[in-house]
Amino acid sequence: MPDRPVDDERFHGRRKGKPLRAGRQRLMETLLPRLAIPLPEGTPAPMIDPFTLFGRPVKAVWLEIGFGGGEHLCAQAAAHPDIGFIGAEVFEYGVGKALSQIDDRGLDNVRLCPDDVRPLLARLPEACLERLFVLFPDPWPKTRHAKRRMIQPARLDLFGHLLVDGGELRVASDDMGYVRWTLRHATDHRLFRWTATGPGDWREPPADWVQTRYEAKALAVGRKPAYMVFRRLPRVTV
Repeated sequence: MPDRPVDDERFHGRRKGKPLRAGRQRLMETLLPRLAIPLPEGTPAPMIDPFTLFGRPVKAVWLEIGFGGGEHLCAQAAAHPDIGFIGAEVFEYGVGKALSQIDDRGLDNVRLCPDDVRPLLARLPEACLERLFVLFPDPWPKTRHAKRRMIQPARLDLFGHLLVDGGELRVASDDMGYVRWTLRHATDHRLFRWTATGPGDWREPPADWVQTRYEAKALAVGRKPAYMVFRRLPRVTV
């Protein structure tokens, strides 16, 4: 397994916002404990087979890091009932909103990591994910905060370790500084190939795209997002 990413190991960002509605608070207390992924303790950290997290067989597992309000996560899970979905989000309000959608739709193929995703990533085995989404992450625009960004060279090593051959890393952002950062590091990375075939196709969302709340806000004020898809190159066997 690749070395852990060299970044700021502390967690930065909000965990709590305005109080949850009574119904969502109830789901935090009743539904979340059934969906939250337990992280086993031990040294070295025990591995987690993501295929065992769901109550029935799934043909593949997709992971969304920072799912916001859960719009994309839950819509994709409803559209692909044969796929297992893992959603990671630290913001309590977003977790509560996602739980409402999971409950309303009766989704049984979603599991949640309501905390810093890095300990979970460290416990997943090689080639266990078919898709990995990083959609509209905090851009941390100040230079001194760049080490806090989700897309980092060493973390791309880890993403490449976790993705199957041909698997997809999807990154979207309306912050052009973050877009340039992502393109620079991901296109230089030995494990990934950018799938863009024309000068403007990365400014249009993929065919199966589901709009997020953050994306809608960006579009409402005239910011045009970028939608980048990177494919995991085949592993080299010796």
